[in-house]
Amino acid sequence: MIGKSPSKKSTAIKICGITKTSQAKSIAQLEINAIGVIGVKKSPRFVPEEECIKIFNEIEKVSSSIEKVFVIANEKLETIKCINNRSTPPSVIQLHGDESVDYCRELKTEFPRVKLWKAFRLKSINDLESISQYEKSIDAILLDAWDDTSLGGTGNRVPIDLLVNKTFTAPWILAGGISAEIIPEIFSKLRPDGIDASSRLEISPGIKDLKKVESLVHEIREQN
Repeated sequence: MIGKSPSKKSTAIKICGITKTSQAKSIAQLEINAIGVIGVKKSPRFVPEEECIKIFNEIEKVSSSIEKVFVIANEKLETIKCINNRSTPPSVIQLHGDESVDYCRELKTEFPRVKLWKAFRLKSINDLESISQYEKSIDAILLDAWDDTSLGGTGNRVPIDLLVNKTFTAPWILAGGISAEIIPEIFSKLRPDGIDASSRLEISPGIKDLKKVESLVHEIREQN
């Protein structure tokens, strides 16, 4: 589970960009911590509402403790109300757009039972400066790689040297070009609260290579 805790826990694992119920079931059976579904229509991994509910139902059947993460960007509050009124709503809303601090604060007030994760795309040290003002209004920080044309899922890596000796008051998750091969390098320099992987584990957008997923999970658990 990714969340505030007084004691240090093992690095949590999130697999994102799931589009098929069968893969959601297989990945949930690996006993990871979170599975993400994309609700951004421009994404090649976009999942319509009906299919998203099926995926979340499948995850819930395997384990109710796995976070069901719904990724959105720059949505209106009314849209989020509709998302939370679904028959199987997400347990986490992940904001992957240009949402302001005030927007995050309003969401937390409006939907206090839903965890709120905010993604920040990093290109330089300057991109880290604004994060602190968000920390009291969100449940976790997600650090992803910068891309000029896409909000995420690019396979680009975060320049992790920017994060050495960096601390946050909220739990933080490292995303961006994650695969089993780079976990030893990451853990030699950093100890994130969570690892989020998507495109580097894929056969095609939204279709995971389950062997790569298993390798990543194994490597993270070995490093923990």
